[in-house]
Amino acid sequence: MSEPRKLEVLRAIVEDYVHSREPVGSKALVERHHLGVSSATIRNDMAALEDEGLITAPHTSAGRIPTDKGYRLFVDQISAVKPLSAAERRAIQALLEGSDDLDDVLDRTVRLLAQLTNQVAVVQYPLLGRARVRHIEFVLLAPRKVLSVLIADTGKVEQRIIDIAQDLPDDAVAELRGHFLGSLSGTPLTLLPQNLQAVVASCQPLRRPAAQALARGLEALAASSREDRMVMAGTANLARSNVDFPLSIGPVLEALEEQVVMLRLLSEMAQDPRGVTVSIGRENPYDGLAEASVVATGYGPDATAKVGVLGPTRMDYPTTMAAVRAVARYLSRILGP
Repeated sequence: MSEPRKLEVLRAIVEDYVHSREPVGSKALVERHHLGVSSATIRNDMAALEDEGLITAPHTSAGRIPTDKGYRLFVDQISAVKPLSAAERRAIQALLEGSDDLDDVLDRTVRLLAQLTNQVAVVQYPLLGRARVRHIEFVLLAPRKVLSVLIADTGKVEQRIIDIAQDLPDDAVAELRGHFLGSLSGTPLTLLPQNLQAVVASCQPLRRPAAQALARGLEALAASSREDRMVMAGTANLARSNVDFPLSIGPVLEALEEQVVMLRLLSEMAQDPRGVTVSIGRENPYDGLAEASVVATGYGPDATAKVGVLGPTRMDYPTTMAAVRAVARYLSRILGP
């Protein structure tokens, strides 16, 4: 069996199984694909693929389905990720553009990606180690109660109400806001705690108690911005794929619920030269995802945060890879400088 024909037969089996969910037999391959050889030759080819562990017979079925190893070889043969259609690209652009709020953009991203792929979509919040202060706002809500708002240059907005421990008029709060912003604009969030004390020390003595309270609030907001977390959508798609998890769908749902599992998996996925990384079945380090595949890529200026999808190993990999890459590119463009 020649290597090109082996790959062609494997490709046909993967495509038919992904489309039909039914084990694929030699007769179906001859009828649906122009492989240029007889049915007997296809049977021999399938036997060779089975010997190599690329396909297997479920139960006593005469047909064959791909194994994790077979999916891996299939995915590795995808030399380039195909572009989405012009209509699909316009749909992505229309949905993702038009919002400056990071939470809203990421929520739109996962809903769109889940719709495009019929899988569970996940996106990490941008890792804010390099994020800088874009804006600070203080709003007096009531005596001694100030709404403190911290906006990073990634678009992330954090806010909380601070008890400033002293009575100040609106103009004094506005003056403090100008002082903090003028001193801290452009400061990396990682350096904010150590710079805040210098800002407090340079305030008028009578206003330092309020300045100290506001500084503590900003430090807490910066810490919240650096939390590693993710957003997901499309969990209901797993229910429709329940047949693709013969052991149990429970471990997959648990992995999604335990966000630390998915965050660790996304963070550890190396970047593929094609721009999209695929982790198949037992390649996933978490046992609960042994029947699932994850397709992901980085986004943002340094591509450290990931966006991707999780679904059964019986997945339309070319289409999924294209959707993930396209969405990541639009997301990077929206959030970029």
